[in-house]
Amino acid sequence: MAKGAAGFVATLEDDIATGRLLPGARLDEVSLASRFGVSRTPVREALQQLSAQGLVEIRPYRGAIVSSPDPRKLMEMFEVMAELEAMCGRLAARRLTPEHETNIRQNLSACAQAAEIGDPDSYYFENERFHRAIYAASANAFLEEQALTLHKRLSPFRRLQLRVRNRLGVSQREHEAIVSAIVAGDSKAAARELRQHVIVQGERFADLIASLELQSRQTA
Repeated sequence: MAKGAAGFVATLEDDIATGRLLPGARLDEVSLASRFGVSRTPVREALQQLSAQGLVEIRPYRGAIVSSPDPRKLMEMFEVMAELEAMCGRLAARRLTPEHETNIRQNLSACAQAAEIGDPDSYYFENERFHRAIYAASANAFLEEQALTLHKRLSPFRRLQLRVRNRLGVSQREHEAIVSAIVAGDSKAAARELRQHVIVQGERFADLIASLELQSRQTA
């Protein structure tokens, strides 16, 4: 793919992750070509790449839309994400360096500030940095890469969760428990806290599906 195309692939990824392009939104090749000042060929290539990442669904004769996975697949994805993050937390607790601890604590503080003012968008970005800091602290480059990839795939849905009433405060308290376990070197507790923080089950899953259905009606 051409260098320029790679640039607008990143832009579309960001649009999807931040909710500017919602699940179910149609991606028109002509409009995108006009937006980025390119022909339809690199746009088509970009959509194919996004499809390979699972962010876009390409339907024969109907064009491309932002992916909205079925509830079962979404739950399965969160189950895998929870286990990846649990592994990151377990390794971080065993391998934590002063530099990584400082980075994690700084991100924890930034999350706390966003939660205090009740800003889900700001909290989302700080939350992303917080989790990335834990991935890095695992000192396992391959695990970090896999966690980042799935994190990106689930970004639109993780973002939606933060809009559920009272979720910011709960999320921040969970962050504090995670950091306490990692800093204490308690690998089992770190894994347990991260798994529970990320997994989406019961009421949390019902809330997420309800939010997705609302978004779908808004884009219809």
